[in-house]
This record gives sequence, C-alpha cells and structure tokens, in this order.
Amino acid sequence: MTDRPPPPDPPLATTGALAAPSRGAAAPGTVRWGIGDAAAGWLVAMSGSAILGGLVLALAGRLDDKPSTYPLWLVAILQVTLWLGLAGAPIVAGRWRGGGVVRDFGLRFRPIDVGVGAVVGLVGQLALVPLVSLPWVALLGKSSKDLEQPARDLADRATSPVGVVLLVLIVVIGAPLIEELFFRGLLLRALQRRLGVAWAVAVSGLVFGLTHFEVLQFPALAAFGAVLAIVTVRAGRLGPAIVGHLVFNLVTVVSLLTS
Repeated sequence: MTDRPPPPDPPLATTGALAAPSRGAAAPGTVRWGIGDAAAGWLVAMSGSAILGGLVLALAGRLDDKPSTYPLWLVAILQVTLWLGLAGAPIVAGRWRGGGVVRDFGLRFRPIDVGVGAVVGLVGQLALVPLVSLPWVALLGKSSKDLEQPARDLADRATSPVGVVLLVLIVVIGAPLIEELFFRGLLLRALQRRLGVAWAVAVSGLVFGLTHFEVLQFPALAAFGAVLAIVTVRAGRLGPAIVGHLVFNLVTVVSLLTS
C-alpha cells in the first residue's frame, strides 16, 4: 500500500485554517487587515528608514558621503532600518488584525519549493532581466554596464571574507525573506482581497519595482515581482517566491564576485 501524497496548499485567498492564530490575534477566520495596513507599513518603513538611517549616518560621520562609498557594515545597518518596517507591518497585521503570519501570509516551505524557486530565480535573472531591461536601457541611452553598476558598486566593497559574508547576508538572505513577507505576503494578499488576482499581481509588482528607487532596473524588478506574485498565488505560500528571490539575487552576487 503506497503513501498518499500530501494535499496541496489551498489557494492564496483561502490559506486561512492551516495554523492556529497567535496569542492576541483576531478570532479564527477573522481578517481585519487590508490595503491600508500595507500602505501604512510601506510609509512607516520608508520614513522610519530615512529617520533612523539619517541618525546612523550622522553617528558614523557619513552624512555628506555618497551611498556608493558606504562600507558594507554601514549598508547592513541601513538595510535593517528599512527591514524593521517591512517586516513589522505583516507581523503586526497578522498578529493583531488576523490569524498570524503563517496562516494569513503563507510563510511556509515545502521541499518542492527549492526546485520551483531555483527555476524561477534562474529564468528570471538569465532570461527575463535581459529581455525586459536591454530595450529599456537602450531607450534611455544607457548601456548594460550602467544597468549593473549599483550591484557592482555593492559587490566591490566585499574585499574580505567578512565583507563577502555581509554581502550574502544582506542580498541573498535578508532581502528575499523580508521583501517576500511584505510584498508577496501582506501587500499581494491585501490587494487580492480588494482588486482580484490580476490587479493584485500587477500592482504588487509595480510597487516592488518602484520601492527599489532604481530607474534602469525598474522594469525588470517590476516584471520579476509580478512573476513571484504569480508563483505565490499558484502555490498558496511564500516558499517558492522566497527561494526564487534568493536564487535571483545569488546569481548576481556570484557573477559579480567572480568577474
């Protein structure tokens, strides 16, 4: 007698009853968070990062320096000031206005997520980025070197083993986990409840691209954000998107460090 395969996760909008709500959460089945919570979380993350980041730069004596000259330890601290808001919004919304982060936003993994996410990340970086970015870069009169310059500036600061570890922690570990929890967790699901799947995928992708504040990279980031949203909707959990985002960033980091 063979084992029966585990049932698939429920679709994104109905992943409700998979985990007991956390202590202090809303009653089972009750979800009170929505687009307003996502918008407030984004604004708090941006403004909080600006304020706390300014304090950090002042203490480090770097207020007049260009961001491209910041050492990696300073970049890591500045990223944390942003992540506090992006991670805090879904945690607060899930705990006090819903059934918890796991139940409401699908923060779960299955073994298959590794393979699916790896394919999504590789195809996104090696096929989607050139397809979307090169025409856009040419239209703006720029080159592929201009396109990769922000990432190269960051990678060039990893001049020691400690620097490489910091770079990996920031770009390959921290960013995928925190950004997916906010953009494909809280934001996507809040938009889907109000606008439906298609608009939720499109709008969450656009917001994801805009939040990076990079003109040349915007179309590719928005498109990849939409792909991750589709993957999340189909899977009903964040696992594949987190792995996909991780692999997407890892390809860039490895390429720059070895070039």
